[in-house]
Amino acid sequence: MVIAYWIVAGLLALFYLYAGGKKVTQRKERLAPMMGWVDTVPMPAVRLIGAVEILGAVGLILPPLTGIAPVLAPAAAVGFVVLQLLAGALHLSRGEVKETGLNAALIILAAAAAWLATAL
Repeated sequence: MVIAYWIVAGLLALFYLYAGGKKVTQRKERLAPMMGWVDTVPMPAVRLIGAVEILGAVGLILPPLTGIAPVLAPAAAVGFVVLQLLAGALHLSRGEVKETGLNAALIILAAAAAWLATAL
């Protein structure tokens, strides 16, 4: 179970560090081709989402690694489930049904990470 957690958490952390880093550092014009929703969301909100993704990735890795406040790992994973539910709702409201596949996969991985984190 511990190995499974580190695999799932590592994959999620890498994904969210990458995605969050892009949202925090890149301009709207650079983000729009791969994230069409940035045209309808104010840039400060996009930056905030990116910061939340980075902090969540850190929350998946550091607490279990250091043993300090390990309850933050399942909390971060549940936060990612909520984030992706909201992202999926945004895509559906925009008529982007095809884009919800990634949201569903990330929900499953984050839910698995939350469950596996309880065994740490």
